[in-house]
Amino acid sequence: MNRQPSQSSRSPVTIRRAVDPAEKRAVCQRILRDLPEWFGIEQAVLDYIEDTAAMTFLVAERGGQVVGFAALKDHGGCALEIYVMGVLRTFHRQGAGRRLVEAAAAEAMALGRRLLTVKTLSPRHPSPEYAATRAFYAAVGFQPVEEFPTLWGEANPCLLMARILPGKSCAPAT
Repeated sequence: MNRQPSQSSRSPVTIRRAVDPAEKRAVCQRILRDLPEWFGIEQAVLDYIEDTAAMTFLVAERGGQVVGFAALKDHGGCALEIYVMGVLRTFHRQGAGRRLVEAAAAEAMALGRRLLTVKTLSPRHPSPEYAATRAFYAAVGFQPVEEFPTLWGEANPCLLMARILPGKSCAPAT
């Protein structure tokens, strides 16, 4: 089927900060529920929805429609983590994820952080969705750092990835 892109899919992606905890929860829930192949563990989804309400929360919009988000966890010291990120399925591969990562990198640099990190499912797990996720993160400058086989349980081995950011060196977390 040859479909013409809608006006909203031709609009540029804009990023804004959300501050209202209720909005953060609603956006997180709506987007994670659209992505059950990535976010299929109910308790994890509920935890993300609650945890992100207190985090720096970036919202991606296209044509006035919310299409994605990234919640950032500040570890202090040298690292800022993309704690959870999602883009509505119909907006995959249209630049929203890349824009969210770049906005997260800008947040990290503004805080004096030298590393932007993310945890994702390791290649030990056969998920094609997470293979695509790792490829996306590699394409936006992340490199694998360490695998944690039991952090999320043996069925869900975790891979820590990091992107080195420009700037002065920072002091380690105390």
